[in-house]
Amino acid sequence: MNRRRRIYEGKAKVLYEGPEPGTLIQHFKDDATAFNNQKHAQIDGKGVINNRISEFVFERLSEIGVPTHFIRRLNMREQLIREVEIIPLEVVVRNVAAGSIAERLGLDEGMTLPRSIIEFYYKNDDLQDPLVSEEHITAFGWSNPAELDEIMQLALRVNDFLVGLFLGVGIRLVDFKIEFGRLWDNEQLRIILADEISPDSCRLWDIETDNKLDKDRFRRDLGDVLEAYQEVARRLGVLNESRPPQGMVPVLVASNNPSGGGE
Repeated sequence: MNRRRRIYEGKAKVLYEGPEPGTLIQHFKDDATAFNNQKHAQIDGKGVINNRISEFVFERLSEIGVPTHFIRRLNMREQLIREVEIIPLEVVVRNVAAGSIAERLGLDEGMTLPRSIIEFYYKNDDLQDPLVSEEHITAFGWSNPAELDEIMQLALRVNDFLVGLFLGVGIRLVDFKIEFGRLWDNEQLRIILADEISPDSCRLWDIETDNKLDKDRFRRDLGDVLEAYQEVARRLGVLNESRPPQGMVPVLVASNNPSGGGE
């Protein structure tokens, strides 16, 4: 098998050169990290689950007109995506007080915010991804006002959709992190959704119990991380009801995408 050229490796994913110009292969790893990689572990099967959840969500977002980098799933751990110029910002949309906003502002965790709040964090591991303002972003040229307006509009559209999607399966969308990239399309520069949407990048609480079904189970040493991710996948309909024994590859429901397949 030909060795693929690695383009970039992050905490939870690896990007490889794609089969066609303008494409990349996004590989989901089993690594779990927290606190800017100070805490690290391997959770067998996490990458498989995140791949399928992210595929499902990105396909649904495309159906409502949100432009994304997702093209199709290649196998259990990999997606074919469009190559974009990533804007160096983490865009966080918050609906409920949790995590850093609760700590910074002295809010009770679980308090519903007066309205959805968008925050920007500068993507820089050495600086621990600091919170930045729109003034910082435009002054340092990370993005311009027109792009920021489009990013915020898209972020709120994604939020509205995800709130309803998860509410329909008994999950409260507390907050989530997304990223955007620039893509030239027929000589027109477009802003499109990139990266992933999964329990790694969202806070998801069971509506009835407030049980955490996301990466906070790893951050806070709550245990049953894979089981929580599987529960999200099961409720979204991408995981069979019968759960596999510990350590085995999760049994995934076949995608409507004809190109999807096993690893």
